[in-house]
Amino acid sequence: MQGFYSFMVRLSTLRRLVVEQDGQDLIEYALLSAFIGLAGVAVFSGMGGTMKTAYDAWIANANSDAVVTMPDPIPPGP
Repeated sequence: MQGFYSFMVRLSTLRRLVVEQDGQDLIEYALLSAFIGLAGVAVFSGMGGTMKTAYDAWIANANSDAVVTMPDPIPPGP
C-alpha cells in the first residue's frame, strides 16, 4: 500500500507541475541562458585557432619592429 501511495503523490506532483504555470518563466529563462552559454562556448571554441593565429602574427610584427637604433647622445665634436 505504501508503494501505491508514493506513486499517487508523485503523479499528483507531476500533474501539478504540468498544469500550473507559476514557475514557467523561471524555467524558460534558465533554458534560454543555458542555450546562450552553450552557443558562446561553441563560438569561442571555433574561434580559438583563428585568434591564436592573429595574435601570433601581431606579436611577430611587434617584435620585428622592436629593434630601434638610438642616436648617440654625445653630439659629434668639431
